[in-house]
Amino acid sequence: MTHTLVQDETAIRALFTGQEEGMRLRDPARIVARYADDAVTCTLAPPLRNTGLDARDPEALAGWMAGFTGPITLEHRDLSVAVSGDVAFVHGLARLAAVPVGYPEGFSMWMRKTVGLRRRDGRWLVTHEHESVPFYMDGSFLAATDLEP
Repeated sequence: MTHTLVQDETAIRALFTGQEEGMRLRDPARIVARYADDAVTCTLAPPLRNTGLDARDPEALAGWMAGFTGPITLEHRDLSVAVSGDVAFVHGLARLAAVPVGYPEGFSMWMRKTVGLRRRDGRWLVTHEHESVPFYMDGSFLAATDLEP
């Protein structure tokens, strides 16, 4: 089947919308379904990277989600999508907002996001995902979670 760039970009953007909905619905299986079997993820939480099954473990994600009360909001902004054949690259910003269990107020923070995808068996899958927050280089080395686009 011949794919157009518009079809590819639409399918890829749908993966990001699906991730947002999966967070809102607290549906870890929906979120990890985006990942290829050999995916590598570099998320905000330790360790430095997750690979293969560790990168797409719905139970680990459910455990992380259990650390929050109320909704978990994920919003993507300024996504740039580049597609060439069966490989795609996406970068942009994402905002995560939630209320940690035991805290009276929640947080909202922006991060940088870069995602590599491959089309496998006609389906786009995330093969690499990197999330990061800049840190202040003033000697404090504190995460710069107060930045906004």
